[in-house]
Amino acid sequence: MNPLTMLLILPFFTQFLEVEPARPKVLGKTKFPISQISVMGFVYCDFCSNNSFSRHSYFLPGAEVKVDCMFKALSAKTSEQITLSVNRTTNKYGMYKLEIPSIDGIRCAEDSEVVSTCQANLIGSSTSSCNVPGYKSTSNVVAVKARRTNLCIYSLNALNFRPTKKDITLCGK
Repeated sequence: MNPLTMLLILPFFTQFLEVEPARPKVLGKTKFPISQISVMGFVYCDFCSNNSFSRHSYFLPGAEVKVDCMFKALSAKTSEQITLSVNRTTNKYGMYKLEIPSIDGIRCAEDSEVVSTCQANLIGSSTSSCNVPGYKSTSNVVAVKARRTNLCIYSLNALNFRPTKKDITLCGK
């Protein structure tokens, strides 16, 4: 066939075919994107001891938190469970974060594929002026899932410490 004729006909054929560029094959890679899981939460000083974040409250940097998570993959072929238990220290904004870059066989953004639970517990405060545990354990999770990137963010409810004595002049009774 004449090369000029081939150049004229080729665009018509590609309109009807789903053409995808060739990707290099890598051993051990699945056709689905690898899961990226983040577990995060905050610790604050409940200055007025009312179990809520008030105008006198502040986030606690350097607080110690223990995070326990269980991810269970459910599929027709297998039922696998991965359990993690780690200690984290809050950053300067009072946030702790656990990054789980990939778990083989788990696609976190598929609701029917993964059953997960996470819990955070206070271990210790970074300051003696606010070191009495308030909300010291949480398992309530808000999950944000993005199917396209297979990213899951598990946001746990905030934990708090409070001072040993309530400042009545600032907080009232």
